[in-house]
Amino acid sequence: MPSYRNLFELKGRTAIVTGGLGILGRRFCRGLADFGANVVVADLDEGAARTFADEITRETGNVALGVGCNVADEASVAGLVACAVEKFGGIDVLHNNAASKSDDLAKFFAPFEEYSLEEWRKIMTVNLDGVYLVAKHVGNQMARQGRGGSIIQTASIYGIMGSDKRIYEGSRYLDMQINNPAVYSASKAGVVGLTRWLATYWADKNIRVNCLVPGGVESGQNDTFKQRYSARVPLGRMARGDEMVGALVYLASDASSYVTGHVLVVDGGLNAW
Repeated sequence: MPSYRNLFELKGRTAIVTGGLGILGRRFCRGLADFGANVVVADLDEGAARTFADEITRETGNVALGVGCNVADEASVAGLVACAVEKFGGIDVLHNNAASKSDDLAKFFAPFEEYSLEEWRKIMTVNLDGVYLVAKHVGNQMARQGRGGSIIQTASIYGIMGSDKRIYEGSRYLDMQINNPAVYSASKAGVVGLTRWLATYWADKNIRVNCLVPGGVESGQNDTFKQRYSARVPLGRMARGDEMVGALVYLASDASSYVTGHVLVVDGGLNAW
């Protein structure tokens, strides 16, 4: 009889997580390390990435490496892959997780009719171009290794369904009136499409490519938003960040060895209405 518990084991595997210092990124890094993976924490701030990687190493006993990386810059992405291979000898798992919410929230949350092409392109450069660049370089490395691999790309519930403007009336985040910008939905829908294309492209290399689609996660939104969003969800609440980690470990591990091109939605049932 096989040991089904061992299907989730990641010991001896190397996983890269882009956006590793984000609200969910930190949890994803720790979750993969808890299951035995050596984790490469990739983010813009190399110093902070190294500090967090040291924390993971101390807490889990598995080696973590912090690397500075701008996913929108191809040379930086190539450098990330080179660092991971030099340190660990190869790459087995990629969590393509980095995304941008802009350095100018007023422009990011501007009304659609007033949205600037400059801001649109800035977000797309990270949210879609960056996902493409990281998948390209890591997938190429996996193909050369000849032992397969698992690529998981983070999209969003708003990449597969429209947003309800009514829940944003009076909703604030970081002391700012918020909405769901069209560029965010369009970029995340692009991640879903790219995931399915890559799944068929690399299937003959045994490189599985899947998409993790989180629903709304509590992260400092005001009570108005949380109440209105929760009212749309069958489970009656927003997600906790930790509730995304199990889905990632499943897709990263042999527990999902016959799963590719899949869009795994973790949204409390929001898209089931």
